[in-house]
Amino acid sequence: MREINVGLLQLPTLGLNTTRLEFYLKKAKERDCKLLLFGEYVLNPFFKELQNFPKSMIKEQTKTNLELLKRLSKEFDITLVAPIIEVKANKFYKKIVKVSPKSISYYTQQLLINYNHWNEESFFSNPIEEIKEPMIFSVDGFKIAVMGGFELHFDKMWESIIKKRVDLVLLPTASTFESKNRWRELLKMRAFLNNCYILRANRVGEYKDEEHKWHFYGDSLFVNPDGIIDMRLEDRESMLIEPIRKDELEESRRGWKFVTALRKRGYI
Repeated sequence: MREINVGLLQLPTLGLNTTRLEFYLKKAKERDCKLLLFGEYVLNPFFKELQNFPKSMIKEQTKTNLELLKRLSKEFDITLVAPIIEVKANKFYKKIVKVSPKSISYYTQQLLINYNHWNEESFFSNPIEEIKEPMIFSVDGFKIAVMGGFELHFDKMWESIIKKRVDLVLLPTASTFESKNRWRELLKMRAFLNNCYILRANRVGEYKDEEHKWHFYGDSLFVNPDGIIDMRLEDRESMLIEPIRKDELEESRRGWKFVTALRKRGYI
C-alpha cells in the first residue's frame, strides 16, 4: 500500500475501562486506522503509584488488559501498541506490547529514567546490558519501530532507524513539568535527520507527591519526515489519526540525500 492511517490515544490511566476503549476503537475503525498507539502509564498506574499497589493486583490488571487488547485487535482488525508493566518473580518490568489480530510480541525498554525525583531505573528490574535495536515490524508494507520515550534521547537507539529505512517511529511517553518545548524540538530533529514519521503519544492527568505536582500535559504529536509537526493534541483526552505516505517519505529522502550519503560509504 502507498498510504495507511495510523493513530494514537491521549489518555489518563484507564484501569479496566472497557467501554471507553471500545468507543475509541470503533471510531478508529470508521477511519480505517491500521495502528493505534497508547501513551505510558495508561493501562497501568504511574510508576510512583505502583509502590502502593500489591504486585498481585498489578499482575492481574496487566493480564486482564492484555486479554482486552487481544480481543479488540481482532474485533476491529487493528494493531495496538501499548506500554505495560509485567510482574514476574515478584519484580516489575517496564515493557511495550504489540498486539495484532494474529500475534503478540514484546519489547523490554532498555534505557530508563534515573533522576533523583523520577528513578525508573532503580524501581524496575529491566536488565542493564548492551543496547540493541528497538522493536521493528511491518504493517501493510510500512516499516515501523517502537521505543520507550526516554530512549529518544540516545543516538544509539536511532542507528537502525535509518539503516533499516524505518518509515514510522512510535514513541509512547509520560512527559510532565516544563518539558513541552524541548520534546517538540527533539521530535522534529529526530524525524528530520532520519526522514521518518514520528507518532508521539503522551498521557494526560496528574499525580501529586510531597514535593512535586506531576501534570502530564498531553501535546501528543504527529511529525512528518521533514521534521514538521503536522498535527498535535492539546491537554485533554482525545484521539489523533493521520495518514503516512510512501511518496512523502521518498520525496524527503531524495531531497535531503542522507540515506544516499550513507549508502555510498557502505553504512547501509
